[in-house]
Amino acid sequence: MAGISLLSSTKAYANIIGSNETVNAAILGTGGRSYALAQSIGLASNIKLVYACDVDSNRLNDFKNYCNKTLGYEPSLEKDFRKVLEKKDVDAILIATPEHWHAPMAIMALQAGKHVYVEKPCSHNPYETELLIAAQAKYQKVVQMGNQQRSSESSSIAIKDIRDGLIGDVYNAKAFYSNTRGPIGTGKVVSVPNHLDWDLWQGPAPRENYRDNVHPYNWHWFKTWGTGEIHNNGTHEIDICRWALGVDYPIRVVSTGGRLHYKGDDWEWFDTQLASYEFEGGKMLSWEGNSCNGFNKGGGRGVYIYGTKGSMHLNREKYTLYDLGGREIKTVNEQHKGTSNNTADLSGFDGLTVKHIQNFANAIRTNEQLKSPIASAGISTQLCHLGNIAQEVGESLKIDPATGKVVGNKAAAKLWKREYEKGWEPKI
Repeated sequence: MAGISLLSSTKAYANIIGSNETVNAAILGTGGRSYALAQSIGLASNIKLVYACDVDSNRLNDFKNYCNKTLGYEPSLEKDFRKVLEKKDVDAILIATPEHWHAPMAIMALQAGKHVYVEKPCSHNPYETELLIAAQAKYQKVVQMGNQQRSSESSSIAIKDIRDGLIGDVYNAKAFYSNTRGPIGTGKVVSVPNHLDWDLWQGPAPRENYRDNVHPYNWHWFKTWGTGEIHNNGTHEIDICRWALGVDYPIRVVSTGGRLHYKGDDWEWFDTQLASYEFEGGKMLSWEGNSCNGFNKGGGRGVYIYGTKGSMHLNREKYTLYDLGGREIKTVNEQHKGTSNNTADLSGFDGLTVKHIQNFANAIRTNEQLKSPIASAGISTQLCHLGNIAQEVGESLKIDPATGKVVGNKAAAKLWKREYEKGWEPKI
């Protein structure tokens, strides 16, 4: 984890803890992403990390030590997030758990009167997205999804240039991501480590035996807990494409791909995927994900936007505008330190997260407009779900553009909602 000295600033923050101007926050889940969130809280103003929670005591202890070193103080620690939700001195919950927990935990936090920052994707399945959007509308708390590029200054300039017609009428967008992930092997059923509460880790998911290749990261590639690369990373780029095109739900979705790079291990989702979306008005969007082959001339991740007068290449580091012949016209670099387009960078920290967390805190304190409110961010999440569903059923899906629901496909309808462990199904 790249270190940034925060000790001088956090001493000032400590003096105002508990005041009306400070948002007291708790981080649920202390894996890699939690370090970026903690560091961003330290660099932002008027927000303080007061609790950290994890069912893995080793990870929780490591995170405590990191906070002490980086922030200059230690948050209070809890294993069971439900105890954190009961705390009167907690204003906001930041969710950085495995994905099967995102929506259920966010909904429970809203019901407890907390504001919510939930990492992408906001749900494990489309039903949960609908439920979370409805819960936010019911409880009227701030809910921001962690697609932090919405807080990028260079991306915002690019979108303004599009709206001003610099590349004409935009009609096509391509999102891409590439990495060099290795195989995860075949898991063996083993005893649960003493430092892990496996039952609470599973939470709303149907119970399975503990295997040695699931925790702490490979759950991403299992359908019980994760949602695949299109959600793990594609949510970011698909969201930017949707923003650039000015579209919401599509009218048709089709996907091709599979577990193509490696075979024979436990990886259940797709390491290679090409999902395509058609929208009303003749616009289209595609997602190309390569989890295990890092070759991509456009960099590890980013988007291309095509218009009638030119094109754009847009990522987290910059955006570049081209004319119809491919001649570079304009480049705007992102100014936030730590922002990286390198998918091999495992630090998880970027300057955009600081801006995104600051926007979240300001929305709570001063009603500043959210960069990624859940009602909009949820649509980008649903597009990713629709891509996975289209791949699963192997058919072109007709979509109702008003609701995002699949029309006339029983196999797809069965994938709209998961099975839940008894007593854990989210409800509002």
